[in-house]
Amino acid sequence: MSRTIFYTATTLDGFLADDHHSLDWLLTQPIDEVGPFSYGAFIATIGAIAMGASTYEWVLRHNETSGDPWAYEEPSWVFTHRDLPLAADSVQLTAAPVAEVHAAMTAAADGRDVWVVGGGDLAAQFAEAGLLDEVVVSIAPVTVGSGKPLFPRRFDLELLEVDRNRAFVCARYRVVGPRLPPD
Repeated sequence: MSRTIFYTATTLDGFLADDHHSLDWLLTQPIDEVGPFSYGAFIATIGAIAMGASTYEWVLRHNETSGDPWAYEEPSWVFTHRDLPLAADSVQLTAAPVAEVHAAMTAAADGRDVWVVGGGDLAAQFAEAGLLDEVVVSIAPVTVGSGKPLFPRRFDLELLEVDRNRAFVCARYRVVGPRLPPD
């Protein structure tokens, strides 16, 4: 059965990117590519991908400067209200709510998991629709003060696993549900 997972990295103060959409803080941290919570082990479980427009544009810019082709073979949905270039035949643009697209993503995943690449607001939309099963996060030993928040909604999570991968504290959480406001 497919799970929908937000697998990401964050700064210690809870940001996915700084105010300038930079991930320099992430790309300079030491990590063991085959260590705990590694990307290689994770991506081997993925059958479909969801990402927001800002994340998609970052990936396109990063690929352009590094000379790498589109890195994903999996069917990919980009949630956007803008007209964006398609990086591959496997990329679909959608402005539909996540709940309307999730069944198609799960079917395309064919028993494998669905990865919500980013951003945090998109992952929170999946959670609000009751469609996000887990948050898997690698926490870098750096702060940026402000930027794009990791998860900009009130949710309760249950810690399932924790480990260390060189500079990162890595944790896997089950999404319990919305956090109710205090009485």
